[in-house]
Amino acid sequence: MKLKKIIPLLDWLPNYKKSQLKGDIVAGITVATVLIPQGIAYALIAGLPPIYGLYSALIPQIVYAIFGSSRQVAIGPVAMDSLIVAAGVSTIALAGSESYIAIAIFLAFLVGAIQLLMGIFRLGFIVNFLSKPVITGFTSAVALTIGLNQFRNLFGVDFIQSDQIQVLLEDMYFRFLEINMNTSAIGLVTCLLILLFRKINKKIPNALIVVVLGILIMYFFETLFFDVAIVEDVPSGLPSFSIPEFDIGSIKELMTIAFTLVMVGYLETISIGKSLEAEQDEYRIDPNQELIALGLSNIVGSFFKSYPSTSSFSRSAINAEAGAKTGVSALLSSIMVVITLLYLTPVFYFLPKTVLAAIIVVAVFRLVNVKEAVFLWKANILDFWLLIATFISTLVFGIEYGILIGVSLSLIVLIFRTSRPHVTELGKVPNSDFYRNKNRFKEVELDKEVLVFRFDAQLFYANASYFREQLELMVEEKGEELKLIVLDAESINRVDSTGIEMLKQQIDFYKKKGIIFYLAGVKGPVRDDLFRGRLLEIIDINHFFMKANGAVTYFKTGDNENQKKYAQYIHQAYN
Repeated sequence: MKLKKIIPLLDWLPNYKKSQLKGDIVAGITVATVLIPQGIAYALIAGLPPIYGLYSALIPQIVYAIFGSSRQVAIGPVAMDSLIVAAGVSTIALAGSESYIAIAIFLAFLVGAIQLLMGIFRLGFIVNFLSKPVITGFTSAVALTIGLNQFRNLFGVDFIQSDQIQVLLEDMYFRFLEINMNTSAIGLVTCLLILLFRKINKKIPNALIVVVLGILIMYFFETLFFDVAIVEDVPSGLPSFSIPEFDIGSIKELMTIAFTLVMVGYLETISIGKSLEAEQDEYRIDPNQELIALGLSNIVGSFFKSYPSTSSFSRSAINAEAGAKTGVSALLSSIMVVITLLYLTPVFYFLPKTVLAAIIVVAVFRLVNVKEAVFLWKANILDFWLLIATFISTLVFGIEYGILIGVSLSLIVLIFRTSRPHVTELGKVPNSDFYRNKNRFKEVELDKEVLVFRFDAQLFYANASYFREQLELMVEEKGEELKLIVLDAESINRVDSTGIEMLKQQIDFYKKKGIIFYLAGVKGPVRDDLFRGRLLEIIDINHFFMKANGAVTYFKTGDNENQKKYAQYIHQAYN
């Protein structure tokens, strides 16, 4: 059973059904028709020769099919990771050079090693520090940057390549009149065709169709479109096994970009995998196993000349829509890539680069998520500004700094929210035993002698002062008639030593003022921490109640048989 968890293929392959084969075959072929032209296009984004896009579409797919917990996620080169590779490696070596290629391949090994270690030590939770607004802002900005960087191929102008939008726009402004009319015409028509095919039916292999049309146009009308750049020679043959060139000196320079690729790649895979998981009942995604699968895909891929790869939004959706049920579809897709590498690469000689640019531009601009920004503006203004800040930071400062700023902002918002949680006074619902928020339920009854308040968060060092300040404000509002404070602790799921010490100080402080302090609804683990923190040295065990109403009743009557039984129970439970 443990081996099946480590190698999920051993779980689904022995139970493979004949009825699943048709869907897997159709899906495998369909994905391959999209993957092959995309692989060539994305290699150009990464600053690599086209053949390396096909290399990255081969081995990682096979490895993921063996070790991945999702049976429908499609692995290979993607636009976002390709641009991140270009942004990072171009600062160390000249794009397209031998050293550049070697560093990109070594980067795949480095990314894979980090992913594998994170998976082994079950560190997938680290990615949770990237909130959805940050992810949306980052991916939207990167998508926009990728699209703008492809304008050089789309319009036939050697625009500067950068991950800073102001640099791109400035260069485009001064060189806009240099656009190549033939190149632009083919590129823009290709964009329109892709959009048209998508509107008719999303299952139409639009990338394959425009690639074939582009090749035919350049083959038969080469003299008419002599000034349109083409892919030219794409080497044939499978990638040979070779150990990546380990450069210890470049590890330090690559570490930031490697962690960026790890975070982005993992987030893409988990988000895609979870969305596909929700549509079926055959399997469940294991986040840490996904890290292991991605890590092994990149490590093994690097030994076969692959640059960093991860899951693709578009190809995974196509895979599922085409009927894929298992990893067999990925294996069949890999076979199609093998056939292409062995026999079909000469076909791509006349493929216009502007067609590849059009495929990329249409694909990535769809990732600019305006709807999410509009939704957050109405639903949560803080999350909206978090999205906008990450979006602008990534556009202006670049991909590396954008992700770092996004993570930092996520942590700042997390700290802010946990240090200033929701606190409210509760009032009694008439003719009942329930206490509710006085600001939401106007009909509740408030007793001048009693303050029942609820603290909706863990009580720890970051919000202990806020707890004290809010309690003081509510006590001051109650006035001199106040005789009892009841802390409704149902929402407190953890307390640390700082929180316990602050609570002890407050209980002692109000005791000296003649105000009694009760606790209601304290969870067992929290109560254990309070007892270990010697809270019982300053408060009686009879001051713990199951509900706020029981605490107020006990205070009013001075005797409650149920309370005595409860105090005896928690005393026995603790001892």
